[in-house]
Amino acid sequence: MGRPAFFTSMAILKARTEFASALNQICSERGIEAKTVIATIEEAVLAAYKRDFGFDEDLEYAAEIDPATGATHLFCWQKGKEKKTKKEIKPSGFGRIAATVAKQVLLQKIREAEKSAVIEEYRQRVGTLVNGMVLRFEGPNIIIDVGKTEAVMPPQEQAGQTKYQLNQRLTFYLEGIRDLGKGEQIVASRAHKGLIKGLFRREVPEVSSGAVEIREIAREAGNRTKIAVFSNQAGVDPVGSCVGQKGVRVQAVINELEGEKIDIIQYNEDPVKFITAALSPAENINVKINEKEKTAVVFAPEDQLSLAIGRGGQNVRLAAKLTGFKIDIRQTEEKKKVKAKKSKIEKKAAKKKIKRAKKS
Repeated sequence: MGRPAFFTSMAILKARTEFASALNQICSERGIEAKTVIATIEEAVLAAYKRDFGFDEDLEYAAEIDPATGATHLFCWQKGKEKKTKKEIKPSGFGRIAATVAKQVLLQKIREAEKSAVIEEYRQRVGTLVNGMVLRFEGPNIIIDVGKTEAVMPPQEQAGQTKYQLNQRLTFYLEGIRDLGKGEQIVASRAHKGLIKGLFRREVPEVSSGAVEIREIAREAGNRTKIAVFSNQAGVDPVGSCVGQKGVRVQAVINELEGEKIDIIQYNEDPVKFITAALSPAENINVKINEKEKTAVVFAPEDQLSLAIGRGGQNVRLAAKLTGFKIDIRQTEEKKKVKAKKSKIEKKAAKKKIKRAKKS
């Protein structure tokens, strides 16, 4: 006596519900699509069949799974012929080793699909900031925990003088997705100038809204940065907005960068005024430019010369990057003449002293 149709339909419904529920759960937990999981299971089934029964070189094989019930079917067909000529294979069962192979393939493929899904998610976030934690050191690279996955920070993306520590929490710039020898990896950066722009966008509402625009950034990561800002809205002071009341906004950025110095100057279409501002804190300087060759000769008073050049030439180097002009700094001619005249007078006075000493 066969089973009543009611119980048969209930069994099918239960199987359908259990498989669909498990499928949805995997997709939800791993963040991957159902069709990817189905394709992975089909590949695992084929691997298991090949392990137990082998493949005929003259045949092509495929596995098909019903996404509603989980029913699995194996097919083969002659190579070179259309797939519609396929025949179903009904093996008596898979062995323990074959089942293990199927499980390994399934887990590996799901991990790969999961990683691919995460990579695609972070690909959409390239060029933005992300909070992360220093997880470990792998040679010159630093591995960062960025939430759902790990990112790598190569040496060139590390701020020069910063000392990183395990479990240190920082803000990182998502520089891109690159193949670094271990497949595609998310690259985080603390040296990219995009980090500066992102931090000011986070701390300064006027930058976030677009009322103030960061036009140019010149940076020597871990040491000093110059940014040129411009106001797109009448009545808004771009420099004041970025500095904030009592310097609270810029100080928040400096703290995140662990003490990196930041010079904020106002962008100007006039290259002479722009170069003058870029060389701050030096004052009373005279700028002569050659627009065609993109060069500038800057004359600075003696007491401003060292400020204009900066320690190790850093100030003039950053100003050149910021403005796009090759800058040559010279001492003001008038000061040179006064200094030379003074030197001559001192030499004459010294000679007179020597003569008097000889006579006496």
